[in-house]
Amino acid sequence: MVLTVLTALTNCLCFSLKYSQPSIVKGRTDVVAVTPWLAPIVWEGTFNPVLLDSIYKPKKISIAVTVFAVGKYIMFLKNFLETAEQHFFVGFNVHVYVFTDRPKEVPEVKMADGRQLTVRLVPSSKRWQEISARRMELIQKLIDEQLRKNSDYIFCLDVDSKFHDRWGTESLGGLVAVIHPGYYLDNRSKFPYERRSASKAYVADGEGDFYYCGGAFGGILEEVYLLASTCRFNFEEDAKNGIEAAWQEESHLNRYMWINKPSKVLSPEYLWQDFKARNPEVKTIRFSGVIKNYADIRPNV
Repeated sequence: MVLTVLTALTNCLCFSLKYSQPSIVKGRTDVVAVTPWLAPIVWEGTFNPVLLDSIYKPKKISIAVTVFAVGKYIMFLKNFLETAEQHFFVGFNVHVYVFTDRPKEVPEVKMADGRQLTVRLVPSSKRWQEISARRMELIQKLIDEQLRKNSDYIFCLDVDSKFHDRWGTESLGGLVAVIHPGYYLDNRSKFPYERRSASKAYVADGEGDFYYCGGAFGGILEEVYLLASTCRFNFEEDAKNGIEAAWQEESHLNRYMWINKPSKVLSPEYLWQDFKARNPEVKTIRFSGVIKNYADIRPNV
């Protein structure tokens, strides 16, 4: 009965909108908008944001966000939170979970109605690699302990980043990956996959689809839970054998998403790098890693 009512409300809202007629023969020709396994690749100009929001608004969805602000990385949190208020799922229910060892330094940021922030205490660490290693475990536990009761989707984002433009319902999917801006024009032979066959993150030469960011991924809870639990297990198995994958959790994530294809892929608009000039096909930058002096933040104490 509830599903029937929601469907009727959604249909009513969509039919009341006025928008340009969709076309299946006209659109962007400078980029590919679908993967070989028929998952959408989201670029500016490939979706109607007003139409998408009208579909999801009646469903009253809730989006969880995890962000790790450990040690010196706390300095990036204020900019992350303030820009998220301006651009990330504006008008929707959003719950940001900040994992930090410095709870007293979490900034006060005014959040809109339906949006909230929860601080979760985690241990300090001198090595950023150790922080990276624990993220999958903590995401898995958060879903188990908290999110199943109150969230529909989760996005896991790097704190040393900021939003510039809309990131919204166009990004929703089962398992959502973001194309790394540093490698999307390269042949896969140049991707920094883990190439040691002894590692659980191993991807052989001639294998792999795209190179995905470890700093932005998400999807429905169950899909992200499976990703996090698998990557955690594989990470721990590597550690037992004295192996640390080339790019820690990012290497394990890329191995997982090669085998378990994402159902939606976000273009490099969704995690650009501020030190890079924007390429012509990138019509907007939605989220980006900020320029930073690694000598100032590593070691991370």
